[in-house]
Amino acid sequence: MPTFVPQPTRIQAAGNKPKLIDEYIGRVNSKTDAVSIAQMRSPQGWEEPGQVPEFDEFTIVLKGAVRVEHKSGSMEVKAGQAVIAHQGEWVRYSTPFEGGAEYIAVCLPAFSMETVHRDE
Repeated sequence: MPTFVPQPTRIQAAGNKPKLIDEYIGRVNSKTDAVSIAQMRSPQGWEEPGQVPEFDEFTIVLKGAVRVEHKSGSMEVKAGQAVIAHQGEWVRYSTPFEGGAEYIAVCLPAFSMETVHRDE
């Protein structure tokens, strides 16, 4: 039988400004370890510490733009675009642009604090 998910769970976000994370599928809301799917809404000027996660992260930008820094530089991912951050590679997300951003993040396997390995 399919598992109905009636609503997301609001997750505490890392970073310098408040960011809204609504997890629909994942370790917290649906007790799913295989994948996490969350809607993110971050304000202009938000940034989080860099990380070297043990999961792949697929990000689809719905509104605004997300800056993705990596060892070789950075890229701007705009509404209608996507980016894949591969497990084991250093990456850092931010939304420095006017209006911030709204995006969907899919982590495979599911996001966890134990496997994100954020910079100190």
